[in-house]
Amino acid sequence: MKKLLFTLLLLMPAAHASADSLYDKCMDQADGTNTAFAKCGGDWVSRADARLNKVWKELNAGFADRDEAKKALLAEQRLWNAYKESSCQFYMSDFGREGQVISFPACRASVIEQRAKELESYGSEKQ
Repeated sequence: MKKLLFTLLLLMPAAHASADSLYDKCMDQADGTNTAFAKCGGDWVSRADARLNKVWKELNAGFADRDEAKKALLAEQRLWNAYKESSCQFYMSDFGREGQVISFPACRASVIEQRAKELESYGSEKQ
């Protein structure tokens, strides 16, 4: 049973990895070292962060004339940021170096991408 759970946890990042074609390309071209894998993952997280920041700025600007909603949205985002910084940390412990350089970035990028999608949906509902 433990072996099955461990195998499933290792396969989860593979599902995330296919969500970003630039990450896939980078991993395909990597020289097989953890340093190269870490760079691919770090770049993916950076792209996800950039998208989230863009979506946040657009959404936040759309609430310029709605002070209460803007305050509530900011409070929610601050709580989410604390969550994001704590997310996926389990990969940094008992999963070895591959967990740190492959699984962690895939997990963190997925968390950020989900938040960007959520904020995009808020933008479509705010009329």
